[in-house]
Amino acid sequence: MMKTQSQTTIGPRELYGLLTGGHRVSLLDVRTPAEYAAVHVPGARLVPLDKLDAAAFLKAYGGGDKPIYILCQGGARAQRAMEKFQRAGFHGCVLVEGGTQAWMEAGLPVNRGERKVLPLMQQVQITVGFFSATGAVLALALNKWFAVIQLATGCGLLVAGLTGFCGLAMVLAKMPWNRDAKAQSGCTC
Repeated sequence: MMKTQSQTTIGPRELYGLLTGGHRVSLLDVRTPAEYAAVHVPGARLVPLDKLDAAAFLKAYGGGDKPIYILCQGGARAQRAMEKFQRAGFHGCVLVEGGTQAWMEAGLPVNRGERKVLPLMQQVQITVGFFSATGAVLALALNKWFAVIQLATGCGLLVAGLTGFCGLAMVLAKMPWNRDAKAQSGCTC
């Protein structure tokens, strides 16, 4: 497989400088199709993390040892995508620091769609908050054993925080509102 060594992170403004300076840059967005459809960095190619087959991507990539710049919403999914590429033998990935969120906060141009969807981590927070509050009300009003709901959601958050892996985020990413028919058909424009 391909091997290369390069820097491992880049700030949005520095990457924008490369893009506007005439450099050919391979930019990979690993968010959900709905997140991508709502807003994305111009020129970014969509391959959702749960669909990313690093070995197949590299085979079709044809970029040799040129770096692949990877972004998501904030950085966690992009980091996992980089790990997939490393396991496939490619060490030339560059994490876009802060992801699409940092890109927008820097005031850099984005492509916006008409469809609005909440970022995946915000969906996780809403879901965990709902189940935690519901569990508390049920434990106080009906039976103390409903406190198990809060214990489960708290443990899930603890595991996600310690490992960077959030099972709930993976489940939510597969929900219909996080899918976009145009993106699923293979269009990454």
